[in-house]
Amino acid sequence: MEAYVYDHVRTPRGKGRPDGALHEITSVEMATQLLKALQSRNDLDTGLLDDVIIGMAQPVGEQGGVLARAAVLQAGYAQTVAGQQIHRFCATGLDAVSLIAAQVHSGMIQAGIGGGVESMSRTVMGYDSGAWTSDPSVAFSNYYAPQGIGADLIATLDGYTREDVDNFAVESQRKAAHAWENGYFKKAIVPIKDVLGDVVLDHDEHMRPGTTLESLAKLKPAFEGFGKAGFEAVAKAKYPEIEELNYVHHGGNSSGIVDGAGLVLVGSKEFGEKAGLKPRGRIRSYANIGSEPTIMLTAPAAVSRKALKAAGMTEKDIDLWELNEAFASVVMRFQRELNVPDDKINVNGGAIAMGHPLGATGAMILGTVLDELERRNAETGLITLCAANGLGTAAIIERV
Repeated sequence: MEAYVYDHVRTPRGKGRPDGALHEITSVEMATQLLKALQSRNDLDTGLLDDVIIGMAQPVGEQGGVLARAAVLQAGYAQTVAGQQIHRFCATGLDAVSLIAAQVHSGMIQAGIGGGVESMSRTVMGYDSGAWTSDPSVAFSNYYAPQGIGADLIATLDGYTREDVDNFAVESQRKAAHAWENGYFKKAIVPIKDVLGDVVLDHDEHMRPGTTLESLAKLKPAFEGFGKAGFEAVAKAKYPEIEELNYVHHGGNSSGIVDGAGLVLVGSKEFGEKAGLKPRGRIRSYANIGSEPTIMLTAPAAVSRKALKAAGMTEKDIDLWELNEAFASVVMRFQRELNVPDDKINVNGGAIAMGHPLGATGAMILGTVLDELERRNAETGLITLCAANGLGTAAIIERV
C-alpha cells in the first residue's frame, strides 16, 4: 500500500526566549491550532483518521503526558483518533511522519498525522538530559561532549575555517529572506493566535536578513568555554589525530533557538478517495541510523544512503536535498560526502536563519521540500537530520 502526503502545515518560528512572540503559547496550543487548520482547510472528516503522532525533544512538564492526545481532543477531532508521543531528539518530527507512513504502508491504518512541537522558551533545552549526559558512567564510556564541540570537531577534521562557516550562514540568511519575500512559505504557514483570537505571529521571527561576514566576525566562538572546561580533552581522546580544536561556531552560524510546530497529513489512496482529497506527494522510503556519539552530528550521509537503498534510488535521482542546519559544518560535510551542489540543498534557507524548534523541524522541512518540488515542477526530495547522541533520520518523498 502506498503512503501519500495530502497536506502539511506549520507555525511560524518564534524566538525561543521569554520576549519571543510565541512564549505565551503552550506547546499543546500550537499543536491544537495546527490540527484545527488541517481540518478546516481540507474540510476533513477527522473520523477517518486513525492516529496522531507528535514528538518533541523535551517530553517533560507541559510537553509530556502524550501531548498528541490532548491536542487531538482540544482540536475537536473525533475521540476515536488515537495519540502518541515520541522522542528521538532532533530527528523526532520527521520520524513521527515516517511512523505514520509505516502504518499506512503496512495496511494497519488508513490515515494519520505526524509531526512535532517544541516550545524552547517554555520547556528549556536540557530539561530532559537523561543518562547520556548526566550519568557519569554512561557519559564516560561514550566520550560525551556537547553538540557544539562535535560541530567544531567536524570543522577541525575537515579543515573548515571561520570564514567558511560564516559564509554558509550568510547564504542561509539570504536564501531564507528571498523565500519569505517571494511567498514560498505562505501556503504552509498558520498564523498563531492568542486566547483573544488576535494573531501574535505570522512570520519566522528569528531571521536576520542583514547578516554579513563583517557582522558575524564580531561574534565570539560559543563553545570554547566547554572545550577548555574539559571537553576538548574528551574530543582529543576520541580523535587523537587532532592537535587543537578549531572553535569556529557561534550563534550566527548555528541553528537558532525557537518555538514552533509542524504537522503532516499522510494516508492511503482509499483514505484520499473517502476524504475527497488529492495526494500531493508520496513517501518512498525512510530510515534511521546510529553514528559515532562524540562527534554526534555525522549520521545524515549514512542514513541518506540507507534511505536511498531502501527506495532503490541513487544520489542522482534526488532533485532537492534538505538537511537541518544544526551547525554550518554539518551541512558542509554532508555536501562533501554526497557531492551535493549548493543549488540543490536547503534552497530556501534553513535553521541558521529561521531557527530549529527541535522536535518540530523534521516535519517542517518535509513540507518545505514538497512545496518547493511543486514550485519547481521537480520530482524527488530527500529530507534528513542529525540528532543528539549520534542519531540520524531521513525520508524520501516524490511529488504526485
